[in-house]
Amino acid sequence: MAEGPRPKRKREEEAGAAPHGGTVTAPFPLAELRLRRVLRESARDKAVFLHGEVTSPSGEGTDAVVILEKTPFQEEKVSDLLKKHTKLDLQMRNDIYSTYHLYPPVELSEIKTTVVYPATEKHLQKYLRQEVHLIRETWEDYKNITLPFIQSQSFSIQWVYNILEKKAEADRIIHENPDPCNGFVLVPDFKWNQNQLDDLYLIALIHRREVKSLRDLTAEHIPLLRNILQEGKEAVVKHFGVPGSQLRIYLHYQPSYYHLHVHFTALGYDAPGSSVERAHLLADVIDNLAMDSMYYQKRALTFALRADELLFKKFQEAGRV
Repeated sequence: MAEGPRPKRKREEEAGAAPHGGTVTAPFPLAELRLRRVLRESARDKAVFLHGEVTSPSGEGTDAVVILEKTPFQEEKVSDLLKKHTKLDLQMRNDIYSTYHLYPPVELSEIKTTVVYPATEKHLQKYLRQEVHLIRETWEDYKNITLPFIQSQSFSIQWVYNILEKKAEADRIIHENPDPCNGFVLVPDFKWNQNQLDDLYLIALIHRREVKSLRDLTAEHIPLLRNILQEGKEAVVKHFGVPGSQLRIYLHYQPSYYHLHVHFTALGYDAPGSSVERAHLLADVIDNLAMDSMYYQKRALTFALRADELLFKKFQEAGRV
């Protein structure tokens, strides 16, 4: 199934408000969820995106998005998987080849579950299967279409500020450079459960608040970017034993939220958003800025947009699609 860049999971949208604002404290009532429809499924990511509804005692229904995702195998548990009361049903045998359905015990059958609750129509559209289009954005397009669109929208990034100010997730910070101009914090992304290194995923959030995306970067930001690249690699090898040569370190354009951040993923992990139409390697970004301070204010940038996204409609209205 052809898929566009899977939107990055915004923490204030998908984990509820509890980690950041403290407004959601009760566990999600999964047993009371009524399935409305399957928004999307991904065979590649072994994930399904569901639209459900929770009915309150008063009879009022509240929408929810539930994402079910198979977790990667953990090497240290494979032996248990093969030995601990695992049921094996033969499906087919042909010469030396055979296939089975394996039913592991409950403790080895984990499914990562992410909940957006209450969910708005915007959340539902975000995860609904959509046609995807490539956009070639010139600098003029950015000034006349993209930037006014960003400025007109109320994109909440309070969860980012909560992390930077240690109001939330302080215990999850892997590394921090506190310099207000050239510093950042490095935290695990919510897509990574930290149980194995195969799908390692961390995010570097800069302290500066005026830098929204790749388009804002100039040679002035090279010290900041070099700090992220060097200190980030050192922190990952120190904490997780993964060398820099086995990391993919990149920025998204378009990003899913407009506060500059850098992705650190395991090189062998086919992470969502790591495809060529969205990911820009940090080392290449630094080299480009060193050659030309205004590099990202001059060149055209290509990215994918879903057909239902407002920004895509803005490009359509401008005759650029």
